[in-house]
Parts: sequence; structure tokens; C-alpha cells
Amino acid sequence: MIEHLLAQRACRAYTSDPVPDGDLAAILEAATHAPSAENRQPWVFVVVRDPAVRGVIAELSRRLWDAGGRAHAERSLAPRFFAAVDEFMAGGYGGAPVLVVVAGDGRDGLPPAVLAASVFPAVQNLLLAAAALGYGSALTTLAAADPGALAAAVRLPDGVRPLAVVPLGRPATRLGPARRRPVAEVAHLDRYGSPFSVTAGPPPPARPPAG
Repeated sequence: MIEHLLAQRACRAYTSDPVPDGDLAAILEAATHAPSAENRQPWVFVVVRDPAVRGVIAELSRRLWDAGGRAHAERSLAPRFFAAVDEFMAGGYGGAPVLVVVAGDGRDGLPPAVLAASVFPAVQNLLLAAAALGYGSALTTLAAADPGALAAAVRLPDGVRPLAVVPLGRPATRLGPARRRPVAEVAHLDRYGSPFSVTAGPPPPARPPAG
């Protein structure tokens, strides 16, 4: 599993190959095994295959991108990175054949901050499970900036708030290695500023089952 953690990265271009129900079920089951506050499990997943509904969500994202998202990204991203994201948004989530709208059910009074904190671990599980099965995916939250419109697109009931849209499909091109800051730059020992010593090497072997 460690190799999937290290290899998972955002995919921004997809083939039109369908994602079978069995694979989607396995991916969603993995998502439901995430931790949540008080084991509330407030996540809701709407799997969107219908081209018309995907088009509505893509158009919503393009509108928000044009309304300010693009300008913000152009200021903050390197030119090549920005160009890839701009193409992804213009192309309707890179042509992904499936969009998963991830929402949080707050109808039992779970505070908004706790609701999001309980849903996003499930999104991470979803991304990792997709990668393990050979699919590309990406965590996107732009459409959730207009929660009313996104909720209406997939008919979420009142009190169920959309938090993310995850495109899923086979990558159109081979995904390269993830670019991440080294652990030595972000980890501290006991107190901030005291370096955590990192020794490179393979992960330890799995322990045999007890008994």
C-alpha cells in the first residue's frame, strides 16, 4: 500500500473508457472505511455518469474559474502548471467519464468544520483506491464554491452540503512521479525548528500475523 500512497497524484486528462460498476463499488467501499468524528460517517457520494449532468457541473466550474479562479491560479502557479490546470477546467474535468460529487450530511447538527474534517479523509481513501486499481483521479473543490448550484445539479437535499468533485477515469497519458517536499523540510522533533532526522530507506517489512 505504501507504493500507492507515494505514487498517487492528480490526473487532468482522461480517456473515455467506462469505469465498471464493480471498480466504482470497490473505490467507494474504500472511501467509507475512512475515520470520522464520533464515527458519524457523514459522507455522501453521488456518482455522475450522465453526460448532461456532468456537463452542468463542468459548466458551473468553468463559470467559477472565469469569475476569479483563473486569475488567482495564474498569479500563484508556475506557467506550465497553470496551463495544465486551465486546460483541465476548459475541457470539462479533462474529459473524465465519471464525476463523484462528495458531500457531507449535516442534518444531525454536525458543525461545518467537523463535517468537512470527517469527509475529506474519505476523499483521500477514494483517491488512493482509484490509483490502486489503475485509475486517475483528482481532488477539486472549485464547484463547491457555489454549493447551492452544485447541490441542485445532483439534487442533494437540504442539509447535505457538497464539498468536492472527484473526476475518475483511465489516464490519457502516463502520470509521472508526484512532486513533494522532502520530509526533512517539513518535520520537526519535539519543537518547531528542531530537525527531525530522516534516514532514507525502504519501509520495514510487514509483520507476520499473530498466532
